[in-house]
Amino acid sequence: MAGLFGVAAVTTGVSLWVVHSYSAAPQDSKAPSSTAQNLQDANTLLQAGILQQNDHDFEGADRTYRRVLELDPHNKFAWYNLGVIAQGDGRPADARADYDNALKTDPAFPSALFNEAVLLETSDPDRAVELLERVIAGNPKAATAHLHLGRIWEQKKRDDDAADEFRRAVADDPKLRSQVPEEFR
Repeated sequence: MAGLFGVAAVTTGVSLWVVHSYSAAPQDSKAPSSTAQNLQDANTLLQAGILQQNDHDFEGADRTYRRVLELDPHNKFAWYNLGVIAQGDGRPADARADYDNALKTDPAFPSALFNEAVLLETSDPDRAVELLERVIAGNPKAATAHLHLGRIWEQKKRDDDAADEFRRAVADDPKLRSQVPEEFR
């Protein structure tokens, strides 16, 4: 059974909505093994954590995601959502560690790549570029990734590269035009 879940993160003045999908452990006619049961329980708890997070019960969601990780230490969604909570609480080191744990499970997880890049945009722009390029490699039409990459190139005075990224961002999502610096519109 597949489910869709939306999680919001507010970072550096930009609202980010990320939609996740995952599959619960397959149902079997036999009694589930303890591992399969743990995965089922983890998925059920993950859904509860997302509801708590959407209801702004971040402390409860944090506890629930940690319980998910006790059952399934490689659950990228729990790690990612812990990062979102930490980022929203102004704990960038914790957020980065959580995103890194999500990326250990899935090195191409675009949400974790993107949010970590946003965290590092001013403090470690070279690492942010690497992460954003990985997002774009997985989805060339990732408009907000192009926008953020353009901002980094603008900071580095690489105006031609910045203009290319801003152009791609607006081509993929015209609503982003207002976020492009005036000189690049």
